[in-house]
Amino acid sequence: MGKPKHPRRLGDNEAMAVARNLRSSPRKLNLVAQSIRGKSAEAALAELSFSKRRIARDVKKVLQSAVANAENNHQLDVDRLYVAEATVGKGFVLKRWRARARGRVGRILKPWSSITVIVREREETA
Repeated sequence: MGKPKHPRRLGDNEAMAVARNLRSSPRKLNLVAQSIRGKSAEAALAELSFSKRRIARDVKKVLQSAVANAENNHQLDVDRLYVAEATVGKGFVLKRWRARARGRVGRILKPWSSITVIVREREETA
């Protein structure tokens, strides 16, 4: 008998890739994600390649993975893909401390985050 298969969350013209436990705060990661939202996959890759932010390298890997998933798993046309969604989530936070004056403590937060990139194929414009 078995359990019924879960329906696919995405449309037939979409593909997704997720990266978890990225060593950057969600606020900084969202700035990079914001710069690629709505752009074509090719333009977004170019944007990330020349970005000065360190986390842009990891975001570029996720975008390349989403494009590869679209091409190999869902047979979508790579030239017509664009970044439909790029969402950032909060991960765990390492809490550290540093000794300060008069016996007090300075709290140091080391946040981690995750990113989800969904690429979609543009419809034919005829």
